Amino acid sequence: MSEPRATPATRLLVLVGGIALLLAAATDAVAVIGRHLGRPLLGSIEVIQAAVLVASSVALVIATAERRHAVVHLLVNRLPPGPRNRIGRAGAALGALLAVALLAGAIWIARDMWDGHEESELLRIPYAPLRLIEIAALAATAGLWTWQAIRGARR
Repeated sequence: MSEPRATPATRLLVLVGGIALLLAAATDAVAVIGRHLGRPLLGSIEVIQAAVLVASSVALVIATAERRHAVVHLLVNRLPPGPRNRIGRAGAALGALLAVALLAGAIWIARDMWDGHEESELLRIPYAPLRLIEIAALAATAGLWTWQAIRGARR
């Protein structure tokens, strides 16, 4: 069975996540080289943390959209199609509940800290846009899992 072709949205998300990972890796490489040369790159950890947040948010959305989360195939593949579909729907519903709980917490924290003008110590990277990226990723994940719970198995 061949892999489904990626949609333009998926390709864009992969590009954004890949650029974020490359930024994190390049920043870390420059920081390590700088430390060995006696010229440390101050704030490199702050850049890496922001890039990893973007990359992991994108990865969560892609994994959910493509139904690539961990599944115990040893058990699930032995079931007939009916029970397999019901277990898949239940798993998606539980995933949606988890994503909604995380989303509620993220919104709560963002709301509480919005007027605090939080930023990183050295580079002064603002946290509010990073929180919005997290919230968008969790909302997309909750929506995708809800859709998968309603719709069931791929046809």
